[in-house]
Amino acid sequence: MTEDILKLSDSQLDALKEVGNVGAGNAATALSQIIQRKIDMAVPQVAILPLGEVPDVVGGPDTMVAGVFLRVYGPAPSSILFILPRESAFYLVDTLMGRTDRKEDILDDMDQSALLEIGNILAGAYLNALSYFTKFTMLPSIPALAMDMAGAILSIILIQLGQMGDHALVIETEFTTEADGVKGHFFLIPDPGSLSTILSAIGVKE
Repeated sequence: MTEDILKLSDSQLDALKEVGNVGAGNAATALSQIIQRKIDMAVPQVAILPLGEVPDVVGGPDTMVAGVFLRVYGPAPSSILFILPRESAFYLVDTLMGRTDRKEDILDDMDQSALLEIGNILAGAYLNALSYFTKFTMLPSIPALAMDMAGAILSIILIQLGQMGDHALVIETEFTTEADGVKGHFFLIPDPGSLSTILSAIGVKE
C-alpha cells in the first residue's frame, strides 16, 4: 500500500471532502436533469478503506448491482466506480425510457447504453469539480458496465488495479430520489502517487 494514503491530516481530508461535495452536487444536478426527478445526495464521506470492503458499503458482496467503471487520465490518474443496486438500475433506465412497467429482470442493449451514458455524465460531473480545484485536465476513458454481485465486480476491478496495493482513498457519495427509486454510490480511487499530486494542486500538501 502507498504510505501517503495512510497519513492524511484532517485538513487534507477536509479539502478532499470539499472536492467530493462539489462533484456530488454537480452529479446530483446532472442526474436530476436526466431523469426529471429531484435527487438528494448525502454529504460525501472521505475514507481510507481496503478495496475489499467496498462491497460492504453497497450492501454486501452478494448484493446484485450494476457497476460502471472507467479510468481517468491526466496528471493524477485514477479510477471511478459508480455502483447501483440492481433495482435502482432498472428504475433509472425505466424512468429515462418512460416505461411504467418492467416485464423482465434484464437490461437490454438500449438499457445498458443508457446506463453507460449516465455513468459517463456523472463521472464528468465529478471530474469537472476535480479539474476546478486542481486546474488539471482530467479525461475519462470509455466506461464499462457489469451486472453481477458486488464482490464479483470488485474482484474484476482489483485485477485491473492490482498495481495499487490493498488500500485506497475513497470519496463515497450516496444519491437518492424523493420516491426512493435510485440509490447509488460513487467511488474515486486515485492511483499511487496521484493522491499527492491532487493534494499539492489544491494547496494542502504537507
